[in-house]
Amino acid sequence: MKLNGKLDYLELPATGGTLDSVKSFYSAAFSWSFTDYGPTYSAFAEELDGGFQADAGEASPKPLPVLYSENLEETLNAVENAGGTIVKPIFSFPGGRRFHFTDPAGNELAVWSEQ
Repeated sequence: MKLNGKLDYLELPATGGTLDSVKSFYSAAFSWSFTDYGPTYSAFAEELDGGFQADAGEASPKPLPVLYSENLEETLNAVENAGGTIVKPIFSFPGGRRFHFTDPAGNELAVWSEQ
């Protein structure tokens, strides 16, 4: 069950090799399975869902914790009011919408919501 404000998804960069090599590694090492969403994105579902971003222009340089929100605009306002900095305003992606922010320590996180 998705819960408001709880860690929901982990997106990892996959720009150090090919997406196929990253998928092959996790498949071989941990028996992960993947669902491809185009040529540069592949998702996994291993208790905590997540995915790999192979497009260097889209990939975060560090792992990207992604939180879930029932109301994206309300959560964006709460992040700003709490002192977070929006680094990517709300945008659509296949499956929903999200925004990215940095916390006061400079860590980048994202928040997503279904359409």
